[in-house]
Amino acid sequence: MSRIGKLPVNLPAGVTVTVAPDNTVSVKGPLGTLNQKVDSDIKVEVGTHKEKDSDKEVPAVFVTRPTNQPRHRSLHGLYRALIHNMVVGVSQGYEIKQELVGVGFKAEVKGSVLEMSLGYSHDTYLKLPPEVTATAVTEKKGNPIVTLKSIDKQLVGQVAAKLRSLRKPEPYKGKGIKFVGEQIRRKAGKSANAK
Repeated sequence: MSRIGKLPVNLPAGVTVTVAPDNTVSVKGPLGTLNQKVDSDIKVEVGTHKEKDSDKEVPAVFVTRPTNQPRHRSLHGLYRALIHNMVVGVSQGYEIKQELVGVGFKAEVKGSVLEMSLGYSHDTYLKLPPEVTATAVTEKKGNPIVTLKSIDKQLVGQVAAKLRSLRKPEPYKGKGIKFVGEQIRRKAGKSANAK
């Protein structure tokens, strides 16, 4: 069995999961609704199971596969992980923080557009999808921090990767857009007394 695939996905309070006849799983929670089309070979069921420490029955989603073919084994873990990410997304949401490191770097959110000054001769604009919200905070003597929030883990990760690609951190001074807490591998510059 797939170690990930065989684990049930526990449903927190306020989250409901329905499986349509065409194998589309829709997860509804306090923050919104997400849908995911599941391969027709993979079976998704909503039921209950006992928690480890207590005899309490909790609602959960179970993902099963028909055979041990490599394709079915890979899809088994994949769809279980996607459903788990949807459950977490509609109940808690996802947040990614990025820091703009550089002199004169600025960020401002205007509606659904992120307007940034990244050391180029022109301002840079990033149009955000409607499912992603952004906030930009600049504290005194600190770098601007852009926070992206969404219920869709995949989408918020793609937007964060796109934002980082606009000015990747360089290894000498560390200038660029980096994730908060990310360690940039630094290089030594030219040595002043090199012969």
